[in-house]
Amino acid sequence: MASSHDADTTGITRRKSLAALAGAGALGLAGCAQSSDGGDGSNASDGSDGGSDSLSGSINIAGSSTVFPLMSAVAEDFAADHPDVSIDVSSTGSGGGFSNFFCVGETDFNNASRPIKEEEKQLCEENDVEWIELIAATDALTVVVNPNVDWIDSLTVDELSQIWQEDPARTWDEVRDEFPNEEIERYGAADTSGTYDYFIENIMGEAGHTDDYQATEQDNTIAQGVTGSEYAIGYFGFAYYFQNPDQLKALAIDNGNGPVEPSLETAASGKYQPLSRSLYTYPSMSSLGEEHVAEFARYFVSQTTNEDLVAGDVGYVPATEETQESQMQKLEDAIEETQG
Repeated sequence: MASSHDADTTGITRRKSLAALAGAGALGLAGCAQSSDGGDGSNASDGSDGGSDSLSGSINIAGSSTVFPLMSAVAEDFAADHPDVSIDVSSTGSGGGFSNFFCVGETDFNNASRPIKEEEKQLCEENDVEWIELIAATDALTVVVNPNVDWIDSLTVDELSQIWQEDPARTWDEVRDEFPNEEIERYGAADTSGTYDYFIENIMGEAGHTDDYQATEQDNTIAQGVTGSEYAIGYFGFAYYFQNPDQLKALAIDNGNGPVEPSLETAASGKYQPLSRSLYTYPSMSSLGEEHVAEFARYFVSQTTNEDLVAGDVGYVPATEETQESQMQKLEDAIEETQG
Protein backbone atom coordinates (compact mmCIF):
# COMPACT_ATOMS: atom_id res chain seq x y z
CA MET A 1 0.00 0.00 0.00
CA ALA A 2 1.02 3.65 0.00
CA SER A 3 4.12 4.35 2.04
CA SER A 4 3.72 5.97 5.42
CA HIS A 5 5.79 8.22 7.59
CA ASP A 6 6.26 8.12 11.32
CA ALA A 7 4.02 10.49 13.27
CA ASP A 8 5.80 11.86 16.34
CA THR A 9 3.11 13.47 18.45
CA THR A 10 4.94 13.46 21.78
CA GLY A 11 4.48 16.84 23.45
CA ILE A 12 1.99 18.02 20.81
CA THR A 13 -1.63 18.65 21.72
CA ARG A 14 -4.24 16.49 20.04
CA ARG A 15 -5.73 19.49 18.23
CA LYS A 16 -2.36 20.65 16.79
CA SER A 17 -1.55 17.07 15.87
CA LEU A 18 -4.83 16.64 14.00
CA ALA A 19 -4.40 19.96 12.23
CA ALA A 20 -1.19 18.56 10.81
CA LEU A 21 -2.77 15.18 10.07
CA ALA A 22 -5.55 16.81 8.06
CA GLY A 23 -3.01 17.68 5.42
CA ALA A 24 -0.75 14.65 5.75
CA GLY A 25 -0.71 11.72 3.39
CA ALA A 26 -0.18 8.83 5.80
CA LEU A 27 0.25 8.00 9.46
CA GLY A 28 2.13 5.04 10.87
CA LEU A 29 1.53 4.06 14.48
CA ALA A 30 3.34 1.31 16.28
CA GLY A 31 2.14 1.60 19.85
CA CYS A 32 2.46 5.23 21.01
CA ALA A 33 3.99 5.79 24.43
CA GLN A 34 0.97 7.68 25.68
CA SER A 35 -2.44 8.85 24.60
CA SER A 36 -2.64 12.46 23.41
CA ASP A 37 -4.81 15.12 25.04
CA GLY A 38 -8.53 14.75 24.50
CA GLY A 39 -8.48 11.06 23.61
CA ASP A 40 -10.21 8.32 25.51
CA GLY A 41 -7.74 5.53 25.01
CA SER A 42 -8.33 4.00 28.43
CA ASN A 43 -12.02 3.55 27.74
CA ALA A 44 -11.68 0.64 25.35
CA SER A 45 -15.26 -0.48 25.79
CA ASP A 46 -17.22 -2.96 23.74
CA GLY A 47 -14.49 -5.50 23.46
CA SER A 48 -11.14 -3.73 23.78
CA ASP A 49 -9.21 -4.91 26.80
CA GLY A 50 -8.02 -1.42 27.77
CA GLY A 51 -4.27 -1.66 28.17
CA SER A 52 -3.46 -5.34 27.88
CA ASP A 53 -0.61 -6.11 25.46
CA SER A 54 -2.06 -9.49 24.46
CA LEU A 55 -2.99 -8.19 21.02
CA SER A 56 -0.41 -8.06 18.24
CA GLY A 57 -0.32 -7.70 14.49
CA SER A 58 -0.59 -5.05 11.79
CA ILE A 59 -3.62 -3.15 10.47
CA ASN A 60 -3.54 -1.39 7.11
CA ILE A 61 -6.11 1.31 6.40
CA ALA A 62 -6.51 3.44 3.27
CA GLY A 63 -9.20 5.60 1.70
CA SER A 64 -10.89 8.93 2.31
CA SER A 65 -8.86 12.02 3.17
CA THR A 66 -11.97 13.29 4.96
CA VAL A 67 -12.15 10.31 7.31
CA PHE A 68 -8.35 10.25 7.67
CA PRO A 69 -8.06 12.60 10.71
CA LEU A 70 -10.81 10.75 12.61
CA MET A 71 -9.40 7.30 11.88
CA SER A 72 -5.90 8.54 12.75
CA ALA A 73 -7.05 9.91 16.10
CA VAL A 74 -8.78 6.65 17.03
CA ALA A 75 -5.80 4.62 15.82
CA GLU A 76 -3.46 6.73 17.94
CA ASP A 77 -5.41 6.02 21.11
CA PHE A 78 -5.78 2.31 20.33
CA ALA A 79 -2.06 1.95 19.60
CA ALA A 80 -1.25 3.63 22.91
CA ASP A 81 -3.04 0.82 24.75
CA HIS A 82 -1.78 -1.96 22.45
CA PRO A 83 1.93 -1.45 21.76
CA ASP A 84 2.24 -4.64 19.71
CA VAL A 85 -0.39 -3.56 17.20
CA SER A 86 1.01 -1.55 14.28
CA ILE A 87 -1.55 0.61 12.45
CA ASP A 88 -0.87 2.31 9.12
CA VAL A 89 -3.44 4.88 7.93
CA SER A 90 -3.07 6.35 4.43
CA SER A 91 -5.02 9.09 2.68
CA THR A 92 -5.65 7.83 -0.86
CA GLY A 93 -9.18 9.06 -1.55
CA SER A 94 -12.28 6.91 -1.17
CA GLY A 95 -12.19 5.62 -4.73
CA GLY A 96 -8.44 5.26 -4.82
CA GLY A 97 -8.58 3.22 -1.65
CA PHE A 98 -11.32 0.91 -2.90
CA SER A 99 -9.83 0.36 -6.37
CA ASN A 100 -6.13 0.21 -5.61
CA PHE A 101 -6.00 -1.33 -2.15
CA PHE A 102 -9.12 -2.59 -0.41
CA CYS A 103 -10.98 -4.38 -3.21
CA VAL A 104 -7.79 -6.13 -4.33
CA GLY A 105 -7.13 -7.42 -0.82
CA GLU A 106 -4.27 -5.12 0.18
CA THR A 107 -5.86 -3.35 3.17
CA ASP A 108 -8.00 -4.28 6.16
CA PHE A 109 -10.23 -1.17 6.13
CA ASN A 110 -11.21 1.43 3.58
CA ASN A 111 -12.44 4.82 4.75
CA ALA A 112 -14.99 6.56 2.54
CA SER A 113 -16.83 9.87 2.39
CA ARG A 114 -19.60 8.30 0.30
CA PRO A 115 -21.08 4.78 0.01
CA ILE A 116 -19.21 2.14 -1.96
CA LYS A 117 -20.09 2.19 -5.70
CA GLU A 118 -21.47 -0.72 -7.72
CA GLU A 119 -18.26 -1.08 -9.74
CA GLU A 120 -16.27 -1.18 -6.50
CA LYS A 121 -18.58 -3.85 -5.12
CA GLN A 122 -17.97 -5.83 -8.30
CA LEU A 123 -14.20 -5.46 -7.99
CA CYS A 124 -14.35 -6.66 -4.39
CA GLU A 125 -16.47 -9.63 -5.44
CA GLU A 126 -14.02 -10.53 -8.21
CA ASN A 127 -11.24 -10.65 -5.61
CA ASP A 128 -13.28 -12.45 -2.94
CA VAL A 129 -13.21 -9.43 -0.64
CA GLU A 130 -16.29 -9.30 1.57
CA TRP A 131 -16.99 -6.24 3.68
CA ILE A 132 -19.44 -4.46 5.95
CA GLU A 133 -20.28 -0.76 5.98
CA LEU A 134 -19.96 1.16 9.27
CA ILE A 135 -21.06 4.77 9.82
CA ALA A 136 -18.26 6.84 11.33
CA ALA A 137 -19.63 10.39 11.70
CA THR A 138 -21.41 13.23 9.88
CA ASP A 139 -19.47 15.84 7.90
CA ALA A 140 -20.34 19.31 6.60
CA LEU A 141 -18.55 19.53 3.24
CA THR A 142 -17.13 23.06 3.30
CA VAL A 143 -16.59 25.62 0.51
CA VAL A 144 -13.81 28.08 1.30
CA VAL A 145 -12.35 31.30 -0.09
CA ASN A 146 -9.49 33.61 0.84
CA PRO A 147 -9.94 34.85 4.43
CA ASN A 148 -9.33 38.49 3.46
CA VAL A 149 -12.05 38.91 0.83
CA ASP A 150 -15.09 41.02 1.71
CA TRP A 151 -17.04 40.71 -1.54
CA ILE A 152 -18.41 37.20 -0.95
CA ASP A 153 -20.05 35.53 2.04
CA SER A 154 -22.36 32.96 0.48
CA LEU A 155 -23.31 31.14 -2.72
CA THR A 156 -26.48 29.50 -3.89
CA VAL A 157 -26.33 25.87 -5.00
CA ASP A 158 -26.85 27.05 -8.59
CA GLU A 159 -23.95 29.52 -8.33
CA LEU A 160 -21.75 26.83 -6.85
CA SER A 161 -22.63 24.59 -9.78
CA GLN A 162 -21.75 27.36 -12.24
CA ILE A 163 -18.28 27.58 -10.71
CA TRP A 164 -17.54 23.85 -10.68
CA GLN A 165 -19.51 22.30 -13.54
CA GLU A 166 -17.87 20.79 -16.60
CA ASP A 167 -18.30 24.04 -18.59
CA PRO A 168 -17.75 26.50 -15.73
CA ALA A 169 -17.96 30.25 -15.33
CA ARG A 170 -14.60 31.79 -16.22
CA THR A 171 -14.75 34.94 -14.11
CA TRP A 172 -16.48 35.76 -10.83
CA ASP A 173 -18.82 38.34 -12.35
CA GLU A 174 -20.23 35.63 -14.60
CA VAL A 175 -21.52 34.01 -11.41
CA ARG A 176 -22.97 37.18 -9.87
CA ASP A 177 -22.91 40.67 -11.40
CA GLU A 178 -21.52 42.36 -8.30
CA PHE A 179 -18.59 39.97 -8.05
CA PRO A 180 -15.23 41.18 -9.50
CA ASN A 181 -14.28 40.68 -13.12
CA GLU A 182 -11.41 38.38 -12.14
CA GLU A 183 -10.58 34.85 -13.21
CA ILE A 184 -11.76 32.11 -10.83
CA GLU A 185 -9.00 29.88 -9.43
CA ARG A 186 -10.25 26.48 -8.31
CA TYR A 187 -8.78 23.99 -5.81
CA GLY A 188 -10.60 20.78 -4.99
CA ALA A 189 -10.70 17.05 -4.48
CA ALA A 190 -9.15 14.67 -7.01
CA ASP A 191 -11.40 12.36 -8.99
CA THR A 192 -10.34 9.44 -6.76
CA SER A 193 -12.02 11.20 -3.84
CA GLY A 194 -15.41 10.47 -2.36
CA THR A 195 -15.71 14.21 -1.73
CA TYR A 196 -15.39 14.75 -5.50
CA ASP A 197 -18.13 12.18 -6.15
CA TYR A 198 -20.41 13.64 -3.50
CA PHE A 199 -19.91 17.17 -4.83
CA ILE A 200 -20.90 16.12 -8.34
CA GLU A 201 -23.96 14.18 -7.20
CA ASN A 202 -25.30 16.90 -4.93
CA ILE A 203 -24.21 20.11 -6.67
CA MET A 204 -23.58 19.63 -10.39
CA GLY A 205 -25.48 16.45 -11.22
CA GLU A 206 -25.38 15.68 -14.95
CA ALA A 207 -23.39 18.89 -15.57
CA GLY A 208 -20.30 17.02 -14.37
CA HIS A 209 -17.13 18.45 -12.81
CA THR A 210 -14.70 20.82 -14.48
CA ASP A 211 -11.14 19.71 -15.27
CA ASP A 212 -10.00 23.34 -14.93
CA TYR A 213 -8.85 23.15 -11.32
CA GLN A 214 -5.99 22.04 -9.10
CA ALA A 215 -6.92 18.52 -7.99
CA THR A 216 -5.44 16.95 -4.86
CA GLU A 217 -6.15 14.52 -2.03
CA GLN A 218 -4.40 16.82 0.45
CA ASP A 219 -6.55 19.38 2.25
CA ASN A 220 -3.58 21.55 3.15
CA THR A 221 -2.73 21.91 -0.55
CA ILE A 222 -6.26 23.20 -1.20
CA ALA A 223 -5.96 25.56 1.77
CA GLN A 224 -2.59 26.88 0.60
CA GLY A 225 -3.95 27.57 -2.87
CA VAL A 226 -6.99 29.41 -1.54
CA THR A 227 -5.05 31.50 0.97
CA GLY A 228 -2.57 32.42 -1.76
CA SER A 229 -5.13 34.10 -4.02
CA GLU A 230 -7.94 36.59 -3.47
CA TYR A 231 -9.92 35.00 -6.31
CA ALA A 232 -9.56 31.33 -5.39
CA ILE A 233 -12.20 28.90 -4.16
CA GLY A 234 -11.91 25.35 -2.82
CA TYR A 235 -13.84 22.62 -1.06
CA PHE A 236 -13.08 19.79 1.38
CA GLY A 237 -14.36 18.12 4.55
CA PHE A 238 -15.22 20.30 7.55
CA ALA A 239 -12.45 18.95 9.80
CA TYR A 240 -9.63 20.92 8.17
CA TYR A 241 -11.56 24.19 8.36
CA PHE A 242 -12.54 23.37 11.96
CA GLN A 243 -8.87 23.05 12.86
CA ASN A 244 -7.79 26.13 10.86
CA PRO A 245 -10.64 28.69 10.97
CA ASP A 246 -8.33 31.71 10.75
CA GLN A 247 -6.65 30.50 7.55
CA LEU A 248 -9.83 30.38 5.47
CA LYS A 249 -13.29 31.87 5.05
CA ALA A 250 -16.11 29.33 4.90
CA LEU A 251 -19.03 30.28 2.67
CA ALA A 252 -22.66 29.86 3.67
CA ILE A 253 -24.66 27.80 1.16
CA ASP A 254 -28.19 28.76 0.08
CA ASN A 255 -30.25 25.72 -0.88
CA GLY A 256 -33.40 27.77 -1.36
CA ASN A 257 -34.14 28.76 2.24
CA GLY A 258 -31.42 31.34 2.76
CA PRO A 259 -27.65 30.99 3.40
CA VAL A 260 -26.60 28.45 6.04
CA GLU A 261 -23.04 28.34 7.35
CA PRO A 262 -21.26 24.99 7.77
CA SER A 263 -20.95 23.98 11.42
CA LEU A 264 -21.33 20.98 13.70
CA GLU A 265 -24.75 22.31 14.71
CA THR A 266 -26.11 22.87 11.18
CA ALA A 267 -24.77 19.51 10.00
CA ALA A 268 -26.34 17.71 12.97
CA SER A 269 -29.69 19.47 12.55
CA GLY A 270 -29.86 18.84 8.81
CA LYS A 271 -30.06 22.57 7.99
CA TYR A 272 -26.80 22.59 6.04
CA GLN A 273 -28.00 21.12 2.79
CA PRO A 274 -27.11 19.59 0.44
CA LEU A 275 -23.56 19.33 1.78
CA SER A 276 -24.11 17.40 5.03
CA ARG A 277 -23.09 13.77 4.54
CA SER A 278 -22.36 10.53 6.35
CA LEU A 279 -18.79 9.26 6.62
CA TYR A 280 -17.95 5.54 6.59
CA THR A 281 -15.33 2.90 7.15
CA TYR A 282 -15.43 -0.55 5.54
CA PRO A 283 -13.64 -3.42 7.32
CA SER A 284 -13.11 -6.60 5.32
CA MET A 285 -14.73 -9.73 6.67
CA SER A 286 -11.54 -11.78 6.41
CA SER A 287 -9.62 -9.18 8.42
CA LEU A 288 -12.29 -9.23 11.13
CA GLY A 289 -11.40 -12.89 11.57
CA GLU A 290 -8.15 -11.70 13.19
CA GLU A 291 -8.61 -10.78 16.83
CA HIS A 292 -6.51 -7.59 16.82
CA VAL A 293 -8.45 -6.24 13.82
CA ALA A 294 -11.79 -7.15 15.39
CA GLU A 295 -10.81 -5.40 18.62
CA PHE A 296 -9.76 -2.28 16.75
CA ALA A 297 -13.04 -2.26 14.83
CA ARG A 298 -14.97 -2.52 18.10
CA TYR A 299 -12.92 0.30 19.56
CA PHE A 300 -13.51 2.50 16.51
CA VAL A 301 -17.28 2.05 16.73
CA SER A 302 -17.19 2.66 20.49
CA GLN A 303 -15.50 6.02 19.83
CA THR A 304 -18.00 7.30 17.25
CA THR A 305 -20.10 8.83 20.06
CA ASN A 306 -17.07 10.36 21.82
CA GLU A 307 -17.93 14.07 21.54
CA ASP A 308 -14.54 15.24 22.83
CA LEU A 309 -12.73 13.29 20.12
CA VAL A 310 -15.12 13.36 17.13
CA ALA A 311 -16.43 16.91 17.55
CA GLY A 312 -13.94 18.64 19.83
CA ASP A 313 -10.70 17.28 18.39
CA VAL A 314 -11.52 16.38 14.81
CA GLY A 315 -14.51 18.52 13.86
CA TYR A 316 -17.29 16.13 12.84
CA VAL A 317 -20.73 15.37 14.26
CA PRO A 318 -20.58 12.26 16.48
CA ALA A 319 -22.92 9.34 15.88
CA THR A 320 -26.02 9.04 18.04
CA GLU A 321 -26.22 6.34 20.68
CA GLU A 322 -28.84 4.59 18.56
CA THR A 323 -26.61 4.62 15.49
CA GLN A 324 -23.63 3.38 17.48
CA GLU A 325 -25.65 0.50 18.92
CA SER A 326 -26.88 -0.59 15.49
CA GLN A 327 -23.36 -0.36 14.02
CA MET A 328 -21.89 -2.34 16.92
CA GLN A 329 -24.48 -5.07 16.45
CA LYS A 330 -23.71 -5.21 12.72
CA LEU A 331 -20.01 -5.48 13.57
CA GLU A 332 -20.50 -8.17 16.24
CA ASP A 333 -22.59 -10.23 13.82
CA ALA A 334 -19.81 -10.00 11.23
CA ILE A 335 -17.12 -10.95 13.77
CA GLU A 336 -19.15 -13.91 14.96
CA GLU A 337 -19.59 -15.05 11.36
CA THR A 338 -15.86 -14.85 10.58
CA GLN A 339 -14.56 -16.18 13.88
CA GLY A 340 -17.21 -18.87 14.30
